[in-house]
Amino acid sequence: MATLTHSLPPLPYAYDALEPIISKQIMQLHHQKHHQTYINNLNAALSAQITATQSNDVATLISLQQKIKFNGGGHINHSLFWKNLTPPGSAENDLVKAAPSLRDAIATRWGSYDEFVKAFSAELLGLQGSGWGWLVSKGGARGRLEIVTTKDQDPVAATDVPVFGVDMWEHAYYLQYLNNKVGYVEGIWKIINWTEAEKRYTAGVENWLKL
Repeated sequence: MATLTHSLPPLPYAYDALEPIISKQIMQLHHQKHHQTYINNLNAALSAQITATQSNDVATLISLQQKIKFNGGGHINHSLFWKNLTPPGSAENDLVKAAPSLRDAIATRWGSYDEFVKAFSAELLGLQGSGWGWLVSKGGARGRLEIVTTKDQDPVAATDVPVFGVDMWEHAYYLQYLNNKVGYVEGIWKIINWTEAEKRYTAGVENWLKL
């Protein structure tokens, strides 16, 4: 049985492209160190799973499930995250022009974009410990929009579409914002890739690890 090996996806922009919202230093550490570690640990766990399966080692198979969930979730979540960000001031960050269908769905669900941002930001700032905030399309593309949070590196439920997510682990912002989570959350709206969000909302995500 061959082992499926995952690798670090390249960023769709330069490490300094999200400045001043997210610094080059954070992006390099976050992508090259944190994401790479999730991938390394996932590959090791999957390889161990194959060995345990071949030897019918049920105890080891059970013990590996949490490692696969945590590191596999970290790989999925970060692969989605990099692509749902874009340099500030880019055409992709213009909600009105880049995401007409999603814009209308947001207005229908929350009354206005401003009310949506207020609700989403409140969920992000209310997260206890480490986790993620997501805008999801329930049950598939063009579904009812909901704001959900996931703990640690848990991914969005497989039945839902992750329209975009925001990493609220301290490693995503602390070197730059320290304990000012509000500043990080306020800034994130200036780098959301609404073109990517529109694509996910209208067509879903075919393969979360081959984006």
